[in-house]
Amino acid sequence: MAETDVHYPTDFNLLLDSALCLIRGTARACGAFGIGGWRQHRHLACKIASLHRSVGTAQQRKSRTDEVRAYLKASLAIADKAADSLATLRKTKCPLGVLDKIERLLDLARCFADQIRRRVIKGEKIPHKEKVFSIHEEHTRWISKGKAGTPVELGVPVCILEDGNGFVLGHEIMWEGGDTDVAVPLAESCQEAFPALRGCSFDRGFHSQENRRRLDEIFELNVLRKKGRLSVAEKAREAEPAFAAARRKHSGVESAINNIEHRGLDRVRLRGPDGFKLAVGLSVLALNVHRLGMILRDKERKRMQRERDKMRDERKRQERQRKRAQRKRGPPHRCQRLRAA
Repeated sequence: MAETDVHYPTDFNLLLDSALCLIRGTARACGAFGIGGWRQHRHLACKIASLHRSVGTAQQRKSRTDEVRAYLKASLAIADKAADSLATLRKTKCPLGVLDKIERLLDLARCFADQIRRRVIKGEKIPHKEKVFSIHEEHTRWISKGKAGTPVELGVPVCILEDGNGFVLGHEIMWEGGDTDVAVPLAESCQEAFPALRGCSFDRGFHSQENRRRLDEIFELNVLRKKGRLSVAEKAREAEPAFAAARRKHSGVESAINNIEHRGLDRVRLRGPDGFKLAVGLSVLALNVHRLGMILRDKERKRMQRERDKMRDERKRQERQRKRAQRKRGPPHRCQRLRAA
């Protein structure tokens, strides 16, 4: 799981972000082309922020409908004002990128306002597929895995495939879907890039009947455990020595996950889907380079240790030869002892 650089999303916070960005962007574009109407854009930003704070301070009461209505009214007024300015900007030589950004913020502001009205005033439950968790990082997903101390993670899941030497052979970014949707594509891409790959071990969350059938066709040893209760044949399959041995090694991938998080994938700071892809690719590259460096370092340490052992053995051999020669010469003569004294 790679977290994106976003704050905790609520529809009130996201509406505020959309309104503030809409005010700044539209005022800047109108000022560049001499279009009036946004002289008090700083006052509008302070006003919408104040109304947002009033909604937050009123949340302890049983009813905060009046504050919510005022907040929605001011937000929609800003959206309507921006829509009028956008129509005027289209008649100028304003860059298409700026116009598209203002239009996107306008759509998001109206979307969040509609969701707040439906949820707070009408009492509806907003479907998960309609929710947006960031106006800047719209690819952010709401991931709830039930971990202790981390009930919710905001980001995009990333699946990696590691070999026995600690190198990451491939990765897949799960913009949508779950583990069962990415198992076969990742396995096929890695098998194509590394034909010597004969087996692979997966978490239980990747299991499905279709995945098991297709992975059996790709690998000679498909270590994919089944969810739920096992039949007699499945118990015998998972008790095979090769299956059990590969399964015991599977926990080593957790160190790769921790390692790749330390290589920049704990929280992605780059913006947009392209920036996210770049961050994931660079993190995987950094992990593989780090692993290669560790192997070369260990190899150099072993070489230096062999040289030290060789020098030590040579000193011992020379000491043994000296003692052997001394024994052959016998004890020193009495005159030699007196001369030495």
